[in-house]
Amino acid sequence: MLSVENLSVSYGGLKALHQVSAKVGENQFVAVVGPNGAGKTTLFKAISGTVPIDSGRITFQGQDLADVPASRRALLGIAHVPEGRQVFKSLTVLENLEMGACSKDARDNWAHSLEQIYALFPRLFERRGQFAGTLSGGEQQMVAIGRGLAARPKLLMFDEPSMGLAPAIADAIFEKIETIYRENKISVLLVEQRVAEALENCDYGYVLQSGRAVLEGKHNVLISDPTVKRAYLGM
Repeated sequence: MLSVENLSVSYGGLKALHQVSAKVGENQFVAVVGPNGAGKTTLFKAISGTVPIDSGRITFQGQDLADVPASRRALLGIAHVPEGRQVFKSLTVLENLEMGACSKDARDNWAHSLEQIYALFPRLFERRGQFAGTLSGGEQQMVAIGRGLAARPKLLMFDEPSMGLAPAIADAIFEKIETIYRENKISVLLVEQRVAEALENCDYGYVLQSGRAVLEGKHNVLISDPTVKRAYLGM
């Protein structure tokens, strides 16, 4: 479904990504993990089209994304739940969710999507008329995820969904992501610093370090890798 080939991205002359390759298959859960500054968020921004690439190629369902403006990529079926949530604070919860339904398919199925989002996050139904800026961090993350689901995506990308959340809230968010993957039969690409949780849920994973993909494999292979154990799992 998604193929990243030898991708390089620079900021101000400094390489943020250096010849990174990764793939996400149909109905596959892929995790990208690594420390701060590893290039994880840059990878997502390149896929979404919000940063220019130096070299390499990104294709989605066989289409080269270099030919697709950032504003049109969501219409292909790519939804991005961004780092820091980035809800529209002056809009209500319901208005934020509706902002995700940008394609014709999403608009035609809006009522069904909204029912699904409220079933997944009952708190959002309770807060549907409340301004998003007044919500807690965990509730804003629910809004951001719900907005992504409202797009009825083929690929749903989560960028650091646990950032700034209390551990118990982060655990609950990871459970919801797993539920979304299991029940919706869509592809999921997760970027996360909490390596143990990310690798536990994924089918396949990549480890980024200093802008390079240094390890990849099925989740059980990565979890048992001595380097991953030592550097990221505290073992």
